[in-house]
Amino acid sequence: MKNVIAIVCIIAMIVACSSAKKSGDNTAMGDSSVENDTIRIANDSLDYEIIIFEPGFNSWLATQQPRGFYNQNYLEQKNWRYVVTYNNRVTSYPYSTTGLYPQQIDYQPDIDYGYEVNYLLYHYFLYFQREYNQNL
Repeated sequence: MKNVIAIVCIIAMIVACSSAKKSGDNTAMGDSSVENDTIRIANDSLDYEIIIFEPGFNSWLATQQPRGFYNQNYLEQKNWRYVVTYNNRVTSYPYSTTGLYPQQIDYQPDIDYGYEVNYLLYHYFLYFQREYNQNL
């Protein structure tokens, strides 16, 4: 009798796991939820690339002010301030050990990265501060 109960439990677990996997595959996005949270913007002529891969960033971004709400000059000034603070924390002892600041961001204030890059970088910094309870 114990063997029958054990076999039924094992079969139930296999069925439950396979049905959960199938229901995940039937979603519109499938396994692209990770890809959906990755944003990549590149410009080969300026040799820059910005990649944001934070789970939940896209859904959070959809709740923020729309593109065009801030002007590019405002975004550039805020981004420069955030980048300087962020880069200082990459090399500062108390912050560098947390793992929140893995590498420096190469953002030059004299390069015109365009509105989209500045918009996404600005909102990433807002998201980063909120999500990880940091104050840049």
